[in-house]
Amino acid sequence: MKRNVLMTAVLFVGMICQAQTAAVFKPYRDTKLRLPSVPLLVSDPYFSIWSPYDRLSDGSTKHWTDAEKPLSGILRVDGKSYRFMGEEQRPVLETILPMSDEQAWEAQYTRTKPVGEWQEMDYDAQGWTNGNAAFGSPEMSRVATQWGGDNTDIYVRRTFNLDDKLDLSKDWYVHYSHDDVFELYINGRQVVSTGETWKEGVVLKLTEEMKKMLHRGKNVIAAHCHNTTGGAYVDFGLYRDTAKVSVPMEVAKQKSVNVLATSSYYTFACGPVLLDVVFTAPQLIDNLDLLSTPINYISYRVRSLDKKLHNVQLYVATTPEIAVNEPSQPTVSTRLSKNGIDYVKAGTIDQPICAKKGDGICIDWGYAYLAGIEGKDNQISLGDCRDMKQTFVAQGTLLQSSKQWISRKLSDMPAMAYAHNFGKVGKEGQSGYLMVGYDDIYSLEYMYDRRMAYWKHDGKVDIFQAFEKLRDNYQTIMNQCQALDKRIYDDAFNAGGEKYAEICSGSYRQVISAHKLFTDNQGHLLFFSKENNSNGCVNTVDLTYPSAPLFLVYNPDLEKAMMTSIFEYSRSGRWIKPFAAHDLGTYPIANGQVYGGDMPLEEAGNMLTLAASISKIEGNTDYVKQYWDLLTTWTDYLVENGQDPTNQLCTDDFAGHWAHNANLSVKAIMGIAGYSEMARMQGLSDVADKYAATAKEMAAKWESLAAEGDHYRLAFDRADTWSQKYNMVWDKMWKLNLFPNGAMDKEVKYYLGKQNVYGLPLDCRKDYTKSDWVMWTAAMAPDKATFQRFVDPIYKYINETSSRVPISDWHDTVTAKMMAFKARSVIGGYWMKVLMDKELQRK
Repeated sequence: MKRNVLMTAVLFVGMICQAQTAAVFKPYRDTKLRLPSVPLLVSDPYFSIWSPYDRLSDGSTKHWTDAEKPLSGILRVDGKSYRFMGEEQRPVLETILPMSDEQAWEAQYTRTKPVGEWQEMDYDAQGWTNGNAAFGSPEMSRVATQWGGDNTDIYVRRTFNLDDKLDLSKDWYVHYSHDDVFELYINGRQVVSTGETWKEGVVLKLTEEMKKMLHRGKNVIAAHCHNTTGGAYVDFGLYRDTAKVSVPMEVAKQKSVNVLATSSYYTFACGPVLLDVVFTAPQLIDNLDLLSTPINYISYRVRSLDKKLHNVQLYVATTPEIAVNEPSQPTVSTRLSKNGIDYVKAGTIDQPICAKKGDGICIDWGYAYLAGIEGKDNQISLGDCRDMKQTFVAQGTLLQSSKQWISRKLSDMPAMAYAHNFGKVGKEGQSGYLMVGYDDIYSLEYMYDRRMAYWKHDGKVDIFQAFEKLRDNYQTIMNQCQALDKRIYDDAFNAGGEKYAEICSGSYRQVISAHKLFTDNQGHLLFFSKENNSNGCVNTVDLTYPSAPLFLVYNPDLEKAMMTSIFEYSRSGRWIKPFAAHDLGTYPIANGQVYGGDMPLEEAGNMLTLAASISKIEGNTDYVKQYWDLLTTWTDYLVENGQDPTNQLCTDDFAGHWAHNANLSVKAIMGIAGYSEMARMQGLSDVADKYAATAKEMAAKWESLAAEGDHYRLAFDRADTWSQKYNMVWDKMWKLNLFPNGAMDKEVKYYLGKQNVYGLPLDCRKDYTKSDWVMWTAAMAPDKATFQRFVDPIYKYINETSSRVPISDWHDTVTAKMMAFKARSVIGGYWMKVLMDKELQRK
């Protein structure tokens, strides 16, 4: 009996390998766009690993927050090893001065600007206060000394002694976290100056010149941080590398990288062997199970280049770092097998489910899995990082696996390793795949109820069944992914040409993986965004609005799934204002709005416009009928307050908010028009006529208030100003022609004269822009050629920016540098032209 089971397993593995066709490794189109960061393994805001380099071997892979989530890859050919992914050797850091995640530390600080050279060792800090780190606002991690407030400063001095540990032949590192403008000094010499940004866990390797600033005896590290607004934070530490020198290996020559909607394709030359590696997230937008399943494929193929046979082995590894928020968190890893799949599983010991909320944080509950199909040529192993890699380099095999490994600090973390021994490889080649996944157990808390991800179907499906499904359907799923790659590319190409197609293809996974799909206890489908790198809010309405075009084109049910909870929040009586809420909390806690300032016209207009768009696309008002009383209340608010807005926040709040905002008024008018359209679809002719007349009257008044010669003002009372009126795009899509005297064409023509090398500024106040809004504005262009004149600078920005992060939607149009914001869902707005063409063709 056992022999028959074994034979069945071997035959099954053989069928799986045979099913992997050569088409898996060929992208639908070769792409020229150099993304600032390439998606590798992505599923949701927490399971999100990227390569922010031109070459996959240029450095450690990272989470979008910049936290290291290391993947390493080696191909061994005839006994010679070629590194194709990850760093050559990661440092093993000894703590000299801990950060607060490791141990509380004390320093002197002052909140008033010091007189004299306060950064120097011999400075007299008399009158400064002793305090414990971290320093910052109370909502930030491990704050022991509170400091904050808009436009406030803190100065910190941390003195220490170095004696026998001062070995400058080793590499030294400073780690720091800050919010906002941060400067760091070693013995009076500046080593860090960040400008206005906020980051956690930044690692700075000291240069030889920087290391020379350290000396035996007493030293000081001094910091200054200026908080512009919102959260404030300071924490820093000093570390030394104690890693043993590893056996050197060659770097594989990267031949190409092509990024399409669901997959990133790499090809490497490893001596006489060609290696193809494909990272696939099966995020099929019309298949909710696959969209939400947190498992990715890594497919690989090797072929001889010289027609000779070569002995080849592949190595891929990661560590429990992919399952922690802070490297100091203790972890437990185990090796197990189940139903023909071998796994290494890792997670924190504490498992603080949904215990942390915030923006720049990583998950520290649930378990990461590295999975490979059982077979004589495949190995999965758990063991010491350095020894695992060295054993593979020397022998082409992995260490014998430990059953369990507990680590209490970063340097103790084990390797979670996979190896495939191809044996002799000829020109026909051989291939295989492994899987990486993350089971978060419970994904988030919604209205005080912890909810599982959609794919679990309320606990009926477990992570092992999910892995088995992806194994059993590998080739079918890969075919479906490639079909979606083709559809995304072709739709964008037809709408806007090659550059536009490459932008959309490279953006798809960023948009999808900024969300989490689940259901509430009433069965409502919910699709919550995280406001990545812009405050961490969950299900923010003014992210739902700009990201909408992608979902309106390919699956309006997902757009509804972002809106339903906002409607239900109002209907529950917990939100009683006459306009929509801004958000539902701070991810992953969605128990109610936390944002400090309401956006009345913004969010009411957003919800009404999106509700109307869904109704028009679906040809009915089935979804909106249940919320008609809310939509009526919000519409009446727009009628009363939308003609000439008071000084209130809108989605572009980072730019400052002016009263009489012309673009915000456009939003209100379109929301009212959308309500009229929905009323007409329900047969409420009197209601429809009333609000249609109101919208038309308001649009005419808008045109006279905002007109300024050849364009329209930023604010009605501000002469010599201009701004993008991207909210007007719906007037074209719905063919309402509300705004008279060719207002839209006049604006588009004017914008063409205001473009900088990297795009059209948001308005006249600054050189920065929002690329999602540029795409909306571009969709108002009268023809494809004019549309491309707006798209080309955005392509150039993405292709050339030095800000190596998942696409930042807020960038400087002169320097191409990000202002802030990264990995956000709003670039779903890039699909506005695809949506426009689809809707205009429909009518």
